Amino acid sequence: MPEPKEIIRVGALELRFLLDGDDTDQRLVMFEFSVPPGAKVPAPHYHEDVDELLYGLAGSMTTTVAGQVRALGVGESCFIPRGVVHHHANLGTETATVLTVLTPARIGPAYFRELGALLQAGGPPDPVRVQEIMANYGLVVA
Repeated sequence: MPEPKEIIRVGALELRFLLDGDDTDQRLVMFEFSVPPGAKVPAPHYHEDVDELLYGLAGSMTTTVAGQVRALGVGESCFIPRGVVHHHANLGTETATVLTVLTPARIGPAYFRELGALLQAGGPPDPVRVQEIMANYGLVVA
């Protein structure tokens, strides 16, 4: 596995950034996304102007796209077009890891750093502030 440029933790989640917008002329971001058993990530949402591609590397993650539920296992892929409501959960017993590609690179390390800092501040996060951070990067809670 290539060494990540940056590792960001958001709560129990770990994101290992392999490429960011600086590497790709802002065309895409690529990271490994690890989700422990029982974790739900995040609330149902959509991206205003970013497409998402997932590829299963380990374990199995339940992905809901436009109301359709599917298990994303090792070697399986899922494309989520911009504007389509989706969310993910690990309902299994082992950590799920997916390779995630977002294009263009609007939702990158800065978004996850900002959200992670809010969640690490202690106490329950302010839902209004969470939505503000999401909106700054083109994510909309459904």
